[in-house]
Amino acid sequence: MTDLTAAAAVLDAANEVVGAGVARLAEIGIDANQVLAYDVAHAAAAVQTGQSLLGYGAKGDVEASIAHAFIADAVAELAGKVFGRESEWGVSPDALDSTRDYVATYRNPEFLAGLAGTAGPRHLSDDFEMVQDAFRRFADEKLKPVAEHIHRHNGDIPEDIITGLAEMGAFGLSIAEEYGGFASGSDADYIGMVVATEELSRGSLGAGGSLITRPEILARALEAGGTEEQKQEWLPKLATAEVMNAVAVTEPDYGSDVAGVTVAAAPTTLDGVDGYLINGVKTWCTFGARADVLMVLARTDPDRSIGHRGLSMFIVPKLRGDGHGFVVQQHDMEGPGTGKMEGRPIDTIGYRGMHSYEVALEDWFVPATNLIGLDGGKGKGFYYQMAGFENGRLQTAARAIGVMQAAYEAALAYAGDRKVFGKAVGDYQLTQAKLARMAVIIQASRQFSYDVARLMAKGEGQLEASLVKAYVCKAAEWVTREAMQIHGGMGYAEEYDVSRYFVDARVLSIFEGADETLCLKVIARRLVETHQNS
Repeated sequence: MTDLTAAAAVLDAANEVVGAGVARLAEIGIDANQVLAYDVAHAAAAVQTGQSLLGYGAKGDVEASIAHAFIADAVAELAGKVFGRESEWGVSPDALDSTRDYVATYRNPEFLAGLAGTAGPRHLSDDFEMVQDAFRRFADEKLKPVAEHIHRHNGDIPEDIITGLAEMGAFGLSIAEEYGGFASGSDADYIGMVVATEELSRGSLGAGGSLITRPEILARALEAGGTEEQKQEWLPKLATAEVMNAVAVTEPDYGSDVAGVTVAAAPTTLDGVDGYLINGVKTWCTFGARADVLMVLARTDPDRSIGHRGLSMFIVPKLRGDGHGFVVQQHDMEGPGTGKMEGRPIDTIGYRGMHSYEVALEDWFVPATNLIGLDGGKGKGFYYQMAGFENGRLQTAARAIGVMQAAYEAALAYAGDRKVFGKAVGDYQLTQAKLARMAVIIQASRQFSYDVARLMAKGEGQLEASLVKAYVCKAAEWVTREAMQIHGGMGYAEEYDVSRYFVDARVLSIFEGADETLCLKVIARRLVETHQNS
């Protein structure tokens, strides 16, 4: 076993500073001190990531070096946040003095340069190595050859990608075996999803890694509140991609604040069928055109003063469209209803392939049997949505890791091939230090995501899932930026994939909970609550 006593002591000192910041927030309040709350949240995320590396670092010399390099960087960044603001954080100016020698040793340029090209083993079991290999082959053979075309032309995801992933069982990873999926109820479900998501995102964020998250969101909502008949109806279809779904929760004026949702579902009866007429506009409905059904959060109680308690969740069938926008007339479908659904595409700088839409629903009829939980599900849509997105933050972290890994591999290869001033770019100390930091951040993020997966399998880890999402998604912006920079002028050229990784990474701190909202409304609040209850 490699000795990481010094690393543990440094993390203890860092944790004390973070704890002091949390105590200050408990005293002075989060809302009036948002900058402190945001900094404390991100510091907690980085320190917790470092904490997860202690076990990994004890497995060998390479692993130890990776752990030391990451922890030293995390503590140095914390020191930068605190410097000159010690009273605001509630610490003394010498709070991190005991860490100076450690940070100096493991942020030493020579030490970092010596790690260049050293990614470290993942320490996955044989079963998960097989999962990784299978999805990596798919990413290399099917996703990478089309990823740049999809991005450059804002194209649709080819149907053979969807079919291929369905044949691999990718859409059933989180669906129980009894409903046609592959989930066994163990931590293997969560780790398998993290591994698969990373590898597919390495091939393409928009056409791979994010594609398999859609069925999981609806599947978990059904598992949380659906009747047995609804589960038997929808889960097998989701597991095989017979039905593909999109999520319609966000509205033009209501994003993270879903309690304000205005899209309304009014009870009615058409042609002897009980159901609801849905009216209103949803936005950022990713994959909305190709989807066969939308998971729609709508207000079934017109009294908006009761907030989220008036919201319900519906499975809304539709016809398929394409990425250039769609209009669906309900009279073209089976069943009653004369409503209209129109999707306006929202063009984005990256994350292309799945496409996002603003979707307007006009008197769209949905049978009462498609209300998740039936009458017992009325007013519980918010909770079903939360269950649906329960794993979303961990998955988003896994997607970020995949994008970072792709960027790192591209930068490492280019640095070895490109010669400047008589030698390879990768032979310069600055490049070596950058490549080392990139590899260290990726491995730290990966190991933390595995730890969070194990916690979530036990019904725990909600705070840790938020922490890993906050840390990894912001880190992905730095890693992809530096990968682009190592490419020099060609990094700015669309013909090199690294430019796509950079714009794709930018979305990661925005969706599944914007970084600011996640830090202020979730992480900081939970840290304060834990402090107050301790």
